[in-house]
Amino acid sequence: MRILKPVLLYFVLVGLPGVGVLKVLEAGRQLTGLPGTPGSVIPRAEALAMPNLARLLAQMVVILLLSRVIGRLFRKIHQPQVIGEMVAGILLGPSLFGSLLPQLSALLFPASSLGYLNSLSQVSVVLYMFLVGLGLDPHELRKHRHIAFVISHTSIIFPFLLGTLLALYLYPRLSEGPGSFIHFSLFLGTAMSVTAFPVLARIVTDRNLAQTKVGVVAIACAAVDDVTAWCMLAAVVLLVKAAAAPLPMWIMLVGCASYILVMFFGVRPGLARLAARRDLRGTGTTDVLAMVVLLALASGWVTELLGIHALFGAFLMGVMMPKNSRLAGSLAERLEPLTTVVLLPLFFAFTGLRASVGLLSEPAMWFYTVLILLVAVSGKFGASMLCTRLSGMSWRESSAIGTLMNTRGLMELIVLNVGLDVGAISRTVFTMMVLMALVTTFMASPLLEWCYPQHVRSKRIVLPAAAESV
Repeated sequence: MRILKPVLLYFVLVGLPGVGVLKVLEAGRQLTGLPGTPGSVIPRAEALAMPNLARLLAQMVVILLLSRVIGRLFRKIHQPQVIGEMVAGILLGPSLFGSLLPQLSALLFPASSLGYLNSLSQVSVVLYMFLVGLGLDPHELRKHRHIAFVISHTSIIFPFLLGTLLALYLYPRLSEGPGSFIHFSLFLGTAMSVTAFPVLARIVTDRNLAQTKVGVVAIACAAVDDVTAWCMLAAVVLLVKAAAAPLPMWIMLVGCASYILVMFFGVRPGLARLAARRDLRGTGTTDVLAMVVLLALASGWVTELLGIHALFGAFLMGVMMPKNSRLAGSLAERLEPLTTVVLLPLFFAFTGLRASVGLLSEPAMWFYTVLILLVAVSGKFGASMLCTRLSGMSWRESSAIGTLMNTRGLMELIVLNVGLDVGAISRTVFTMMVLMALVTTFMASPLLEWCYPQHVRSKRIVLPAAAESV
């Protein structure tokens, strides 16, 4: 009896309505609907443009799985995990996966699906650039501004000069399409000048350099380098896009200046009040997170419309965030795992799909690649090391800072993708520069261990208070 009652209830409350559904479907089988009206039905072309969700999910599964595996392998050889994730992205492209298994690669990454993957990867980079800006503390820059500005700007102008000189040689040999020499040389110079602030900071932490003079100066220099390099990139992108922009150049410049003034004198104080209120109440984290992400995306949208790329807007919004509040830490804690673990590997994979080592099949192409690598290392490492030595630090410390400043990582890939998107560089040059970014990032840890080993840096720990006087 105890079992019979639930069975009867189930039959009455579930079974009978289910039978009713079947009867309704049978009764309506012969009915016809109204004829379609314009706009009431999705056109066939638009229906075809919808993404294949199963394929997109399969792409994400493969990308994230390989990224985690390769990233862990690189951690075992004392390399930052992000380098392994960058390598995983290259392996998934035509350089390896597409070369060994072309049919499977075409099935998993058909050309028609790359637009959706690109959209997701661009969102990941926009959020990442917001986090990079969030991690830059202007107060830290003020403490070490004298030496940081000299070393950083020296490490920018010399590789920039060498990059533009190299462009004189490479442009007639490697340039493709309508891109002018000015655009080609400016992008090449900018790419040579970049330092990956997040990767550098991770190496400094992993090597226990945070409380040494080398670590303190390197972090400050990299922060100045990041801000300067992104301003340079924004100016170069604006110059490249101005040629095809519907608006006159002066209107774009006025718009950019107005945007920066609004950010500094309107948005920045507003964010400071928001952070103070959030710290006081200690509630509403989810709502505040949604609003700040909305502001970051809106800032990127505005700068994209102004012709200086969405990445600059997201980066500047991160810089505007108050750094001495719990809000900044809460935002980083919530956004960073999603961005770095889930979304950024999609950007690495998309970069890998755009690069192809097969384009470098001729010996001359590998000669150009090695030449790019030598110019990049000599410009960034050499200028940073010599300037640091002239500032009064030892050769070991100077070479360590030069090694850290020569780390390019993800920042370089972002610059290269922007250059390829606006047509300033060809896919061949893009591939060469991607390889340069991987090599200069990979060499940082072993070279640092060689020129500034553990037994030396353990003797040069400085107190946090003393670090301010560097």
